[in-house]
Amino acid sequence: MKLPLLKKLFGSRNERVIKQLLKTVNLINELEAKIQSLTDAQLQAKTEEFKAKLAQGTTLDQILPEAFAVVRETSVRTLGMRHFDVQLIGGMALHQGKIAEMCTGEGKTLGATLPAYLNALTGDGVHIVTVNDYLAKRDANWMRPIYEFLGLTVAVNLTGMDHDKKQKAYAADITFGTNNEFGFDYLRDNMAFSLEEKVQKKLNFAIVDEVDSILIDEARTPLIISGPAEESSELYQKINQLVPKLKKQEKDDGPGDYSLEEKNKQAYLTEAGHEHVEKLMAQAGVLQAGESLYAPHNISILHHLNACVRAHALFNRDVDYIVVDGEVVIVDEHTGRTMPGRRWSDGLHQAVEAKEKVKIQSENQTLATITFQNYFRLYEKLSGMTGTADTEAYEFQQIYGLEVIVIPTNKPIARKDKADQIFLTAKEKFAAIIEDIKACRQRQQPILVGTASIETSEYLDSLLTKEKIPHQVLNAKFHEKEAQIIAQAGQPGTVTIATNMAGRGTDIVLGGNLEAELEQADAADKEKIKIDWQKRHEAVIKAGGLHVIGSERHEARRIDNQLRGRSGRQGDPGSTRFYLSLEDNLMRIFASDWVASVMQKLGMKEGEPIEHRMVTKAIENAQRKVEGHNFDIRKQLLEFDDVANEQRQIIYEQRADLLAVDDVSEMINEIREDVVQNMISEYIPPESLEELWDVVGLEKRLEADFSVKLPLKTWLDENEHLHEENLRHKILEHFNQNYADKAASIEPAVMRQFEKSIMLQSLDSLWKDHLSAMDYLRQGIHLRGYAQKNPKQEYKRESFLLFTDLLEKIKYNVTSVIAHMQVANPEELEAMEDHMRSSNQEQQRHYQHESLLQPQEQTETAVMEENKVLPFVRKERKVGRNEPCPCGSGKKFKQCHGKIN
Repeated sequence: MKLPLLKKLFGSRNERVIKQLLKTVNLINELEAKIQSLTDAQLQAKTEEFKAKLAQGTTLDQILPEAFAVVRETSVRTLGMRHFDVQLIGGMALHQGKIAEMCTGEGKTLGATLPAYLNALTGDGVHIVTVNDYLAKRDANWMRPIYEFLGLTVAVNLTGMDHDKKQKAYAADITFGTNNEFGFDYLRDNMAFSLEEKVQKKLNFAIVDEVDSILIDEARTPLIISGPAEESSELYQKINQLVPKLKKQEKDDGPGDYSLEEKNKQAYLTEAGHEHVEKLMAQAGVLQAGESLYAPHNISILHHLNACVRAHALFNRDVDYIVVDGEVVIVDEHTGRTMPGRRWSDGLHQAVEAKEKVKIQSENQTLATITFQNYFRLYEKLSGMTGTADTEAYEFQQIYGLEVIVIPTNKPIARKDKADQIFLTAKEKFAAIIEDIKACRQRQQPILVGTASIETSEYLDSLLTKEKIPHQVLNAKFHEKEAQIIAQAGQPGTVTIATNMAGRGTDIVLGGNLEAELEQADAADKEKIKIDWQKRHEAVIKAGGLHVIGSERHEARRIDNQLRGRSGRQGDPGSTRFYLSLEDNLMRIFASDWVASVMQKLGMKEGEPIEHRMVTKAIENAQRKVEGHNFDIRKQLLEFDDVANEQRQIIYEQRADLLAVDDVSEMINEIREDVVQNMISEYIPPESLEELWDVVGLEKRLEADFSVKLPLKTWLDENEHLHEENLRHKILEHFNQNYADKAASIEPAVMRQFEKSIMLQSLDSLWKDHLSAMDYLRQGIHLRGYAQKNPKQEYKRESFLLFTDLLEKIKYNVTSVIAHMQVANPEELEAMEDHMRSSNQEQQRHYQHESLLQPQEQTETAVMEENKVLPFVRKERKVGRNEPCPCGSGKKFKQCHGKIN
């Protein structure tokens, strides 16, 4: 009771923040008349004036009111758009490193110009992050006049740009680009062989558009740069032929070869399934007769089998992926967009390729990887904007330290959100959707139908075609035309089917997009077009504005809210309704039993919908469960990736230090001393008796690993007073002399370059192997839960051991290679460096944003929670040994099914 009372007295945290920001808005508004009186030249001179103030110690916050007023006036003069007060509030929230939740059509793109300009004044650069290249180009070109009028440079960082263009793009004051490209550039920079090859400068301030889509929906899918690894595709094809012969288990403990867990997209073989698969594999020649699938050398076969079963049973064409030009292209479950270039990990993508009978791409070795969670936390200041973030506010705060501020709308929302209608079957649901569309078309109301998959959009497409209802389809297959389709989706009676509306970046204007029509028209026709548009606009408003139909609920409330938010922009009228059935995935997995029993009690008949607040509440609770489950997965991923991130930062810092210096000889000397001392300790334990020394073994090892031949035994025989410390000193002295002799025969500049190249090559090569080792460790670590161990702690412990081993290997490798290598001239050195570069060729690399649909990520949380041994709970009454057997044989239980074999 205390919390609501306190809120009434003091307002919520959000209200208090808005109230505080409104004071600054008043200051900006007071400056408006003064700024309006300035000439263009005086307005442009303000940028240099602000930079001079910052150089003298003035803070950004102190110049904020005047800077915002300058940007607002510039926008009026260059674009004819004046920032609303709510956009000023949004801009301040972004500047403070918060997330601004602004409804669709409230002008997020224009609002972002305020903090972007202010923060670009420091000269450290501002990155504006969008979800695709189209939006990056569109927003940059749209807002460019404001920035360039005020003397700032603007650039777009696009996929596939050459090195020089990228460097120029990052050198600009404001750089637009996609989350993928910024992340990949960071990884590429940390694979560069010289400082000149790097493109990014300081990661200063980022404004992330559609922040929920990037930092939440894509947080589980790390960016991966990989190179080709040797892997035969024959095995996938052979196993792919066997999988259709396996049967799915329909009931728990029922007959079948495998069971499915749809929630986590996992498949598990049953005992009977193992035996059946082994027989099939023996017949196909994949296994030797009588050989076990679980033999250590068959681990890769088991890995391939699991991937193929999941590909057949859980991944559907035109829902999870589409096949284009002989390639399997993933469809993003959150946005409905295709994700070309991205591949599922753990062999799943190859299994789907085998299933679809297209060319199987080889598995790749990871060269560099980072999650968006860890990449965006590298920025000194991070902010974001979206129409839907409040439902995930806890996650933003927990993981990124970002507070969500809900910005008020410029005009009150007039949209009517109608209650959900739930039907028994999908067929009845779609029939009701068609009837709703027909009713809207009769009154000339535009309709947007949101679907959760391409399959559903195509099914609705076929139903509307059958009913001869004109319509447009917007899904991952046709996203090239999306801006054009959305621009005219507000015309009277227009029907648009869309697969998820996240990050589309174009508003649906009632009556159609006037600007788009005027652009294509002749000057003489423009007045007529304006009059026609006004008539259409008024007709649509009279009909009730845009009507949004949801064909099913998404597992995240946020995605439903994104769809709803397409209607009722800038105070326009509008309405929304979701149609559901008990056959929908969300209902089937989470809420079907409860809702079905309610429907039966109410005596519902076929074709009749249920429409009640309690049912809507139950569905929202189901969505909360899924959101919580997904948050756990993302948090789990982050906790695991944080371990790798610490290691990545250490390696990348060492790499950056290496690139920054020309002479690494001092570092080489320290490394050499460490390596030699450690090797001596292996054969001559410190402070041990001479009887425990393996002098002969040490002699052989020094010669084999470092080409240093030392008569240690002779030294000891000749000098009985030569003790351990002196011996160590003598070995190191000879070692250093040997190295000095080699260096003397080579030009100093060449030797320094050689040392640096060897260090870089060793570091890169062993880091790649370490990433593979970490992958394998992660894949099996969840099994430690069954041994009453915490998988997370085990992962931290083992990865620490792997990393200390990596650092020792780098030192050892560098010392050994330098000891063995003979460099005669600079040409040989250049040839070696060319080979290093060619093995790391840009065209050989694969840029992936892989979906982490691996068992351990989904189950680790559950395993950790279940570390405690749970008591066995019997479902039925225990049968006494002397009672009649329940099978009906007439025998006593102990003589029948209770018999001890």
